[in-house]
Amino acid sequence: MVWTVAGTALLAVAAAAYGAANGQGDAGGGDAKPEALSSGAATPSASPTPAPEDLAPALDRITANLAGRRLSVALMDTESGEWAAYGEGAFDTASIVKVDILATLLLQAQDAGRVLTAKEQTYAADMIQNSDNDATSALWTVIGSATGLDAANKRLGLIETQGGDGTVWGVTQTTAEDQVRLLRSVFGADSPLSEPSRAYIQGLMHHIAPGQDWGISVVADDPSATALKNGWLERTLTKKWDVNSIGQVEIDGRTYFMAVLTNGHTTQEAGISFVEEASRAAVREIAALR
Repeated sequence: MVWTVAGTALLAVAAAAYGAANGQGDAGGGDAKPEALSSGAATPSASPTPAPEDLAPALDRITANLAGRRLSVALMDTESGEWAAYGEGAFDTASIVKVDILATLLLQAQDAGRVLTAKEQTYAADMIQNSDNDATSALWTVIGSATGLDAANKRLGLIETQGGDGTVWGVTQTTAEDQVRLLRSVFGADSPLSEPSRAYIQGLMHHIAPGQDWGISVVADDPSATALKNGWLERTLTKKWDVNSIGQVEIDGRTYFMAVLTNGHTTQEAGISFVEEASRAAVREIAALR
């Protein structure tokens, strides 16, 4: 993904657009009292469709010798509503939880009839675009940690995600299917998030820092157009890596929500390679099913 504008300029553009959409002329005026945000549409249903296609024919071939690693994949065709899935069980989110944290923050701001402060916008941009952990910890506290995240997720349609204990947001537990539900709330009109809130998250996800733009973008018609958030975490005890990738991606002219969750890798690089291999295999299977 090519970052064609300097990071500070992107932050200014995203903040200005968010503020203007909500009646805030100066994005830096965090203490102003702008027009309250609409709460948006009703809470989305829990599952995109009742019966996903099975990706096992393609993905079983690459997981036959996982040797302690695990994989789960979910995709949803945004036009037809059809979706496909592979694997089961919960995974550490690592940094993909940052999208959920920002969605929670924006939903709470809507409820309070305010827009994000200038500092919150700075934290949000650093958290999503640069995957900054200090900014994430600050916003994790603002939203009320796991309690706030879990409450928002009930409204966002997530049913298989549990916020991490205490300050450890990176070990929030989730499933690939729940990440598709989150993406549907971030990108779809049927969402408790208002249009300005959704556009704000989308804008940040479209401008991920160079070096963090791997993952599901590898299957895109135009990787630079992918809205993305990746996550990576080395577990302290096992020294094994969680590596995840979520986002909205264009494939053969169709738009998909896609989540690939993995764990148990010996290195981050090995995890990234496996995520991209799984992404390609899943997309080949989807093409065969159509």
